[in-house]
Amino acid sequence: MKPLFAALLICLFFSGCKANDDTTRKPVIAVTTQKVSASNISLTVSAPASVFGKTEAHLSARITASVQQVLVHKGETVRKGQLLASLDKRDLAAQSADAAAAKSSAEAELQRTQGGTIPAQLTLARGEANARAAALDLAQKVYERRKVLFEQGAISGRELQVSEADLAQAKANADAAQKNLEVVERRTSIDDLRLAQNSLAQSKAREDLAGANLSFADIRSPVDGTVTDQMVFPGDLASPGTPMFTVMDLSSAVARAQVDADKAGPVRVGQACSFHSNGDSVPPQNGRVTAVNQAVDPARRTIEVWCEVPNTKGILKAGVFGRVEVAVGTAENSVVVPSGAVEMTEGTAKGKLYVVDAKNIAHVREVEAQPLDDGRIRILKGLQSGETIIVVGEYGLPDGTAINPSGVAR
Repeated sequence: MKPLFAALLICLFFSGCKANDDTTRKPVIAVTTQKVSASNISLTVSAPASVFGKTEAHLSARITASVQQVLVHKGETVRKGQLLASLDKRDLAAQSADAAAAKSSAEAELQRTQGGTIPAQLTLARGEANARAAALDLAQKVYERRKVLFEQGAISGRELQVSEADLAQAKANADAAQKNLEVVERRTSIDDLRLAQNSLAQSKAREDLAGANLSFADIRSPVDGTVTDQMVFPGDLASPGTPMFTVMDLSSAVARAQVDADKAGPVRVGQACSFHSNGDSVPPQNGRVTAVNQAVDPARRTIEVWCEVPNTKGILKAGVFGRVEVAVGTAENSVVVPSGAVEMTEGTAKGKLYVVDAKNIAHVREVEAQPLDDGRIRILKGLQSGETIIVVGEYGLPDGTAINPSGVAR
């Protein structure tokens, strides 16, 4: 009996030890791990965007008139200067003809003035000067005859003195009349010429205005492009401020992106960019940044960035929605991990992930990180190339948990 009892005790002892060992063993969690490495990555800024034409013209009438003809329709290609619609212009044509006639009369009046047309005042001054000159000539002849008579003793010295006085008075009157004539001629010539020139200038201005109003009756395209909207038809009343046509130049498409103000700092004019449509029918289109707004939209806290894309084949249509990606630089020797591997602290650049050591024990690691637009996360601080992290199955693991890397990511 003793040997049997001893054997039984030994069996129970080892059985109890095994049971105790099973209850204290820690569980091993199956996860997916990945060994990280450093590489050069392209840094991009991404934002939602809509497509517009390189140039857009929203046309409306400059005058109020009924629409007589509409010569183009939505979707048609037009050239710069092409007639799109014609308004009723009968009254404008009459005004233009009247203005042209008034200008012709003003031109004739200027020619007559320049040719020496003499008004009444000038005629009187010239007649007065001629009369005074004749009186002077007569006084001169009387004086000369009386002087001869005086020398012959036929008349007294007093009579000769009277003739000298008359001659002096006649000369003074003639001089005064001549000076008055010169003043009147000078003043009349300058004033009349100025008035005639001003009249002609006013007539030309009225003719130009009438011609401009007449030209406004023809609605022409200011750019090469496509008619993307047509709002009028024959018989409609066109008026200033009422849209008639929209013409877009889509030879180059401009994707206008609304970039978050906090991310727009590195975006510059000239950088490479691409537009990605939300639909699968349009492949990504590459271009260049042509404009970066210098003001922040106060409502959306965004900055508008224009990505201009060649569109000679007409692949992109106005109004297509998608996103713009701008290449803002390259980060060398960067450690990048899947976004699911890092638990970020909201509103900060800090987060945590799980690093696996050589004994397959997971350890919580605090890191500084930067989310990338492609869905990955760039680790700025706290993780080195060559370390292994958990990429799937780490949620809620306590620090120091033994793991089984059954699904190692390659």
